[in-house]
Amino acid sequence: MKKLIQTLEKIQLAAGAIFLALFFAVILIQITTRQLGISVIWTEEVANYSFIWAVFMGASVMVNRKEHFTFDLLQRKLKGKLRIMLSLIIDTMLILFNITIFYFGILTVQRFWNYNWVSLPEMKMGYVWIAVPIMAGTMVVYLISHVIQHVKSLREVSG
Repeated sequence: MKKLIQTLEKIQLAAGAIFLALFFAVILIQITTRQLGISVIWTEEVANYSFIWAVFMGASVMVNRKEHFTFDLLQRKLKGKLRIMLSLIIDTMLILFNITIFYFGILTVQRFWNYNWVSLPEMKMGYVWIAVPIMAGTMVVYLISHVIQHVKSLREVSG
């Protein structure tokens, strides 16, 4: 499972980096063409949608690394078994939340798949929206891995 998680994280990091680089490149094109008085209408949509992908892929990786936004006041105060149990509860709640996001993300992708981009009608909105279930699905995989680690830790503390 650890190898799968590492591979999945590498893929998401690479995708996030590619989309972030695309975002910056398109913004540079947009700035340059505006200064030259040339209208390039597709840059805004490409920048927005590439940024969405970069953020969603990065958010999933941050969940795996446990570096996402969190209120950890209680977690820092607890020790041993109580801390592990709290982490287990939090990760279980996050799994349930992300299963919901995954489900509704799939519905959204199905509903909007054939909508076209305004400036690039050849592109389908489904390519943008599919980032949501990918993010949620990978978060569930990462969180299941965390739950397995917590259960192992609980057994070690109890045993």
